[in-house]
Amino acid sequence: MPSEKIERSSNLMLKQFKTMDVDIPQNHSQAELLHSGGDNTRNTGESVEVEVKTFRDVTTREWIAIFILCFVNLINYMDRFTIAGILDQIQTYFNIQNDKGGLLQTVFVITYMIFAPIFGYLGDRYSRKLIMTAGVFLWSLTTLAGSFMTNYWWFLLFRGLVGIGEASYSTIAPTIISDLFSGDMRSKMLALFYFAIPVGSGLGYIVGSETAKLMNSWAWALRVTPVLGIVAVLLVYFVLKDPVRGESEGSGHLEATTFKEDIKDIVRNRSFMFSTAGFTCVAFVAGALAWWGPKFIQMGLELQQGGPVDKDSNSFIFGGITIAAGVVGLTMGGYLSQNLRVVYQKADPLICGVGLVVSAPLLLGCTYAATSNTALCYVLLFLGQVTLNLNWAIVGDILLYVVIPTRRSAAEGFQLLFSHALGDAGSPYLIGVLADAFNISMSGSSTLSSSNTTILRSSSNYNDFKSLQYALFSTCFVEVLGGFFFLITAFYIVEDKRKVEKAIHADQHTHQNEVMDYIETTTNQID
Repeated sequence: MPSEKIERSSNLMLKQFKTMDVDIPQNHSQAELLHSGGDNTRNTGESVEVEVKTFRDVTTREWIAIFILCFVNLINYMDRFTIAGILDQIQTYFNIQNDKGGLLQTVFVITYMIFAPIFGYLGDRYSRKLIMTAGVFLWSLTTLAGSFMTNYWWFLLFRGLVGIGEASYSTIAPTIISDLFSGDMRSKMLALFYFAIPVGSGLGYIVGSETAKLMNSWAWALRVTPVLGIVAVLLVYFVLKDPVRGESEGSGHLEATTFKEDIKDIVRNRSFMFSTAGFTCVAFVAGALAWWGPKFIQMGLELQQGGPVDKDSNSFIFGGITIAAGVVGLTMGGYLSQNLRVVYQKADPLICGVGLVVSAPLLLGCTYAATSNTALCYVLLFLGQVTLNLNWAIVGDILLYVVIPTRRSAAEGFQLLFSHALGDAGSPYLIGVLADAFNISMSGSSTLSSSNTTILRSSSNYNDFKSLQYALFSTCFVEVLGGFFFLITAFYIVEDKRKVEKAIHADQHTHQNEVMDYIETTTNQID
């Protein structure tokens, strides 16, 4: 019927107009891609009134999605750093040195980074919920299977398989948040999501060491997260809702391009590339500290006290400091970002860069204080990790506002590949190799005039400590290098962000014209 055609055409036109902006004002916020989309908008004919979205405006469905994503991210990092809390026990069980101890994390990260771009490609084109469900199930299963291995190489293989499962989730989850929220609310939700990194890492140390102590076996430490993983699988598959890509920005009509075109555009994006280089330095330092930090501090305290130190207690304290530093660092980074970028659009990369540069001398001081002053060592460790953690949520936010919605999963995968390949994939192994090399060169070579000091310096424990300390010095240099990369990012961040805004707006208006042409054609046919 003609009347039905007119009604369908009118409804289609109204539906399109509800997702479009007219006379869009310039956006001066560094994080806010559009004034519309995730925030409530009302079209008044000649302009669009913007209602800023607050926590009260977040729907129950959105809160459920955030809870599920944060929960899975939490157990993701718990699983990743459980081994660091029981590394000494694993090395003793398999009779391996520092190089093979570091290789456990390196193999995990290598498989993680190789499969991240693959899942990024899939995440931009297929059901993200199904991909994450399969990934979480795989990592839970392989973690559990690895705990029963009695051969080092089989254990190493299963750690690599765990990396495949975790890559599926880490690549896709932030893009779901970007499709649920925009503007400052997106920044806040990303900060909440990234809280799981330090909190989960700290819980990994604590739960791992305490479970191993309770059950009198390191293997049981690896059987906690698989149980939580099954719960996560059920939540993701049956409860999580996968939003339309670009929904929060009113760009749900955007179509994915070829993977080759995605990569070409991403590589030419200077803000993305330099911020990824800076984040790679963060990953290098975080990976090295997370893997070797508890063991290093324990060795320093044993030299300081002249006797053994409770390993489980040390892992518990280190985990607690990691959690507290992460919470403070992420909160401070989010607060500084949301307030400073209002008055200075280049604030985000500068906050990241300054945080890294300040962290370097703090962590350097921590390595020296480990054998002389326990309280000072822990304070410097806390402050060093706070400044290191300033950038986690900010870097994620930068990626989302300098890359268009249909390429964000690919960008996440590329960033994970690059940052892990040159960051924490090699840093634990590199630190282990350097420590062993320094140890060989130092053996029996250090003497002082005091007889007691001569005994101390010729001891194996002292050489083990000093060799690991010298190896960890490399992280301070890498932090300064990362600060330099973020400083370069500041030169391009505003321009690249505006390119994304223009691309989305241009596509919206093009789509609007197509809809109008269709309606006009349909009306003429009816007439």
